[in-house]
Amino acid sequence: MSDFISVTEGLLIPFLGTSLGAVCVIFMKEMNLSLRRALTGFAAGVMVAASVWSLLIPSMDQSGHMGKLAFIPAVTGFMLGILFLLLLDNVTPHLHLNSDTPEGPKSSLRKTTMMVFAVALHNIPEGMAVGVVYAGWISGHANISATGALALALGIAIQNFPEGAIVSMPLHAEGMSKKKACLLGILTGAVEPLAGLLTILLSGIIIPVLPYLLSFAAGAMIYVVVEELIPEMSEGDHSNLATIMFSLGFCVMMILDVALG
Repeated sequence: MSDFISVTEGLLIPFLGTSLGAVCVIFMKEMNLSLRRALTGFAAGVMVAASVWSLLIPSMDQSGHMGKLAFIPAVTGFMLGILFLLLLDNVTPHLHLNSDTPEGPKSSLRKTTMMVFAVALHNIPEGMAVGVVYAGWISGHANISATGALALALGIAIQNFPEGAIVSMPLHAEGMSKKKACLLGILTGAVEPLAGLLTILLSGIIIPVLPYLLSFAAGAMIYVVVEELIPEMSEGDHSNLATIMFSLGFCVMMILDVALG
């Protein structure tokens, strides 16, 4: 029973972070470019650190029996994660924030709908990452602790808070009511616990290839950082603020992983 509660909390914590961020649209009039870039940089830093410390390093640790070839599951899974997100990007109509050019197949969907799709897409690997780590912990033989899994969930939640605000406020700026923008911002985060739960339900298949799945989630998250977050944090005139916030986000996630892992 306690394991079930821990897993449930772990899956819902990142969703709570997104929800709290989305609620910001109710209280804030607008988000200026500097603040948006700073928050995006912070989120990117957290995701990169989570990919390395919580996913790639454990992937190689669990492949230690392969000796000098322990990198193979990490490299293979990482590249498959990149290709998976690339595929999703090409088969799903979506629109990145602050862009007027839709990506993916041609669609008659509204601009705001495609913006929501874009955010939901990049929340999938975050949910998978949490689910994979908790699946490893549940298995009892994957050298993953409950506190280590919690550290990843907390890190994702921390980066989801600014992300929720970054999603809901542009939707309001496009003419959507504050309540609807808040609701849609929250719904984009609902993808994460669903992806995490599905991953855990498939744990019987996942456990034998856990090193590959850990690095797969890392590759998918890095794809999001490179494809979306870095361009967004670099938008406009040159500024060091986003870079500083990236470093801060990286350090926060690294501290969480080491202190709790």
